Amino acid sequence: MRLVLASNNAKKLVELQALLAPAGVELVTQGSLGVSEADEPHHTFIENALAKARHAAQHTGGAAIADDSGLCVDALGGAPGVISAHYATLTTHTSDREAHRRAQDAANNALLRERLNGVPDRRARFVSTLVAIRAADDPEPLVAVGRWHGEILAAMRGEGGFGYDPMMFIPSLGRSVAELDAVTKNAHSHRALAAAQMLALMREAWRLG
Repeated sequence: MRLVLASNNAKKLVELQALLAPAGVELVTQGSLGVSEADEPHHTFIENALAKARHAAQHTGGAAIADDSGLCVDALGGAPGVISAHYATLTTHTSDREAHRRAQDAANNALLRERLNGVPDRRARFVSTLVAIRAADDPEPLVAVGRWHGEILAAMRGEGGFGYDPMMFIPSLGRSVAELDAVTKNAHSHRALAAAQMLALMREAWRLG
């Protein structure tokens, strides 16, 4: 089954494709089909994920899946939350999408370090909410949520991953997310947990796999 991924993030595409492959799902990005990114005006992951999925399905006429994810830090009242990807304000811009993402990641991590400076409570979690729909007007969206608990580091560690991965330490694994290989990350991550739930839902409700 082909699903339009309501994202143009190449790394997210690779990660989700690997996680959903057991159900026979083939993902294509909305950007490759000429669909622009949807607005994300809501305050919760589930509302934004549903809005993105409906946008992709409406503009492609087919089934779609969206992931709205972010970092929630206890000491910051759950921030950065749904604005995790744009937590910090960039003062410079570039037309190179990947270069822009790298600059945004660096600014986000710097702001997170600043706001947690001297704060003893470092508990945090990555949250991933997946929403899949068969059509834009599907009355029964499939919803799966994964939470990956850890602690925010005082300094970045590791070269892998993206976003806040170098700042997130997973005590049970003894490494930051950016220090994990892809196999380990895909087995433990918030997106892996959400995808496992989504696979079960797709098999039950959509008879896939």
